Amino acid sequence: MITKGDKNKARLKRHLRVRKKINGTTQRPRLSVFRSSKHIYAQLIDDVQGVTIAQASTLDKEVAEQISNGGNVEAARKIGEVIAARAKAKGYDQVVFDRGGYLYHGRIQALADAAREAGLEF
Repeated sequence: MITKGDKNKARLKRHLRVRKKINGTTQRPRLSVFRSSKHIYAQLIDDVQGVTIAQASTLDKEVAEQISNGGNVEAARKIGEVIAARAKAKGYDQVVFDRGGYLYHGRIQALADAAREAGLEF
C-alpha cells in the first residue's frame, strides 16, 4: 500500500534530482512552485545570494478575495498571473521554472501557462 508519506518522499527525490540541474541567478531567478491540497505558492528565488525576490500564494489577501478555493486550477492560474506581475515590477522578464518535483500537469501547468501569458519567459 502506498501512503501519502511515500508519495511525498518520491516527490522530494524528484525535486532534488531536478534541483541538481536548475539554479536561479541574479539575472534569471528560479520560479519555485509548491502545492498543497488547499493552496498553491510561488516564489522567485536568487540562489546565488540566497534571497527570495518575490512571492505569491493563495493566502495573500488580494488573491484570496478573488478566488473561492485555493486548491484548484483557477487559483493556480491567478497565482501565475500575480507572480508574473510581481516579477515584471522588480525588473525580471526571464526565469527558470522549478516544478518542485510535481508532474507538469494540472495546477502546475496552469500556473506556468498563466505566467508565460503574463510575460515571463521560461
